[in-house]
Amino acid sequence: MNRYLKVGDIGNLKQALKDAFEVKQNPYAFQELGKNKTIILVFFNSSLRTRLSTQKAAMNMGMNVMVLDINKDGWKLETEMGVVMDGDKPEHIKEAVPVIGQYCDMIGVRSFATFESKEDDCNEKVISQFIQYSGVPVISLESATRHPLQAFADLITIEEHKQKARPKVVLTWAPHPRALPQAVANSFTEWMKEADVEFVITHPKGYELADEFTEGVNVEYDQRKAFEGADFIYAKNWSSFKEYGQVTCEDKDWTVNEEKMALTNNAKFMHCLPVRRNMIVTDGVIESENSLVVEEAANRVVSAQTVIKRILESL
Repeated sequence: MNRYLKVGDIGNLKQALKDAFEVKQNPYAFQELGKNKTIILVFFNSSLRTRLSTQKAAMNMGMNVMVLDINKDGWKLETEMGVVMDGDKPEHIKEAVPVIGQYCDMIGVRSFATFESKEDDCNEKVISQFIQYSGVPVISLESATRHPLQAFADLITIEEHKQKARPKVVLTWAPHPRALPQAVANSFTEWMKEADVEFVITHPKGYELADEFTEGVNVEYDQRKAFEGADFIYAKNWSSFKEYGQVTCEDKDWTVNEEKMALTNNAKFMHCLPVRRNMIVTDGVIESENSLVVEEAANRVVSAQTVIKRILESL
């Protein structure tokens, strides 16, 4: 494996889960693979879980870890070609990325959707240039369209806590005061389509995800109906894809609360964090014994370490 951007890069899902549980049971058993190897984590956007979990995962593998916050620690990077660089970006990504690649054996990159250009975001303008110019394997720490380490951790968490072979998993939109990317929802959808689950998405009309992710998925516009009999509720906000990057609904009736959770099959509650309490989910739900948000976050180390291990094995 020389890159990790989406579910297809992980290969057989059952084997990936088997590898993940092996890593979780023996996190320090593979350090020889990472000895004298270096990973650089490049952040164009802020992070808590992604940064710390990926650092921890790499250290568990015996690797050296360097972290670069582009907006604080380095030069601002120009990503456009053919521009006159007379503004606030003194270095071009076409020089910066090959240099970074000289210092490491793999690179993790986090770069959100900017909502400035739908075409640029969908074409993964930033991370694609890291793949093109770095000369080393690249791991997505969240891109404009996907968050594959989060989705892998989500599936690990579901596998650990499911009470039946094929659980019902519901991805529900919930309100948020800002326009957020579709990346988490896209990846979760992509992974659930490959997993052995009954999967339903519920959201207000106008919040449909891109067809490439939702083809063949059951979309239910009645949130309460979608919740009926669910075993897992995964809450997440995303902005409109059709009216790209716009907030077209702020209906607080979509907040996940105790009354809606009572419609489920004693469902577990999931969210990638950070979460806006009493907008996305009420205090009572996120603090209940059925909340898995902390366990889910802990599995971010497992998903990252499994991916790093596989890339190290292929070097």
